[in-house]
Amino acid sequence: MTDGPTPTASTPSPLRRHVLAWGLWDWGSASFNAVITTFVFTVYLTSDSFGGETAVSAQLGIAMTIAGVLVALLAPITGQRSDRRGRRKLWLGVNTYIVVLISALMFFVAPDPGYLWLGLFLLAAGTIFYEFATVNYNAMITQVSTPATIGKVSGFGWGMGYVGGIVLLLVVYFGFIEPIGGTALFGVPASDGLPVRVTVLVSAIWFGLFALPVLLSVPEYRSPDQRSGAAVRIGIVESYRVLFRDIRSLFRSDRQTAYFLLASAVFRDGLTGVFTFGGVLAAGSFGFSSGQVIIFAIAANVVAGVSTILVGLLDDRFGAKPVIVAALIGLVVCGLAVFVLHDGGQAVFWTFGLALCAFVGPAQSASRSFLARRIPEGRNGEIFGLYATTGKAATFLAPAMFTLFIGIGAAIGGPDANVQYWGILGIVLVLLVGLLLMLGVRGDRRPAPTSRPGAVASR
Repeated sequence: MTDGPTPTASTPSPLRRHVLAWGLWDWGSASFNAVITTFVFTVYLTSDSFGGETAVSAQLGIAMTIAGVLVALLAPITGQRSDRRGRRKLWLGVNTYIVVLISALMFFVAPDPGYLWLGLFLLAAGTIFYEFATVNYNAMITQVSTPATIGKVSGFGWGMGYVGGIVLLLVVYFGFIEPIGGTALFGVPASDGLPVRVTVLVSAIWFGLFALPVLLSVPEYRSPDQRSGAAVRIGIVESYRVLFRDIRSLFRSDRQTAYFLLASAVFRDGLTGVFTFGGVLAAGSFGFSSGQVIIFAIAANVVAGVSTILVGLLDDRFGAKPVIVAALIGLVVCGLAVFVLHDGGQAVFWTFGLALCAFVGPAQSASRSFLARRIPEGRNGEIFGLYATTGKAATFLAPAMFTLFIGIGAAIGGPDANVQYWGILGIVLVLLVGLLLMLGVRGDRRPAPTSRPGAVASR
């Protein structure tokens, strides 16, 4: 499976406005990542307005596990099929605006236990279609970059996502969330969950507006088969056959890269779990208010962004594998510290929670640069397509382990105990398994492509 043709010297250089338009989608998508799945809506759903925190957190884990399984089954071939038929931008638009609609519908999730499953359904459905959209969005990078600028452009999108998340979190914090006891800056009453419900509505509008530039300005992708007139429509079953054939071919020709794809699929899902359940744990296990969660979110985005840029210098000097291994060890240690020291309260979460965020970005960035160093000449699109595929295949691990360990905690502490923090061990376990798999992968094979230090990254 490929992400499309690699630009060559004969390919016209992408326009800067196309790069900006592409990056603005990432800026807009921060509304779903930061506000809905991490720091506002999931925290709202796991509050005592919807039931006991432990039980609701377990139900959240189940919903996200189901979403992850569906993404793993469907996302890889949705990207493959849109590439083959030259409908990459079309499906980016369709999936993006389904997410926008779902986000807007979250406004109707009132703070009552009777609305819990509606909220969980919308969250799971939004996650599925968001992942479908990102498959096509990531594939479009070859349309807005050249071999000499792909790292720079990728880093630009990464940075736009972090900055967009910070800006939006500041807007909703001062505009709708704080002060909780009266009316916020934009006059939203604090009753009936309206601060959060209006926030998700604003997030939907934010995503919808900033997704428009890439859809309006970047030309639609045309596959090589389309250009040659050889495009053939294939069925779902055949799409899976093509996918498995690509994976089998890679395993035979470059086994170490195949091992890395497996290891990274596991630890990247653990990295996603850190952000997905971070806000939930901050509120449910450490007593953060809605406003405090958002302040933590802003700090987390700043720390992750800065650490990614700085550690990129070490990546270039020492190689990506040492950075990945060190970051995963740091994540495991900090995760265990949050669990063991949870009685220490908010100071513990501020200290080790931000430390977790400092390790997440470098691990993600070095993962992508590690793969870039191993790709044989001329196979970039194919291998990065498989990188995306294997990443989607493991999206259920962290939610499943989070839920499982909450269940273990409830069995040990009793049904009335607040054991939500046990979910941390599930995420740590996923990271640990990914670390052990990564230790068995050989280091970088050749020097990194010429690019800005730390610019190649994947969120």
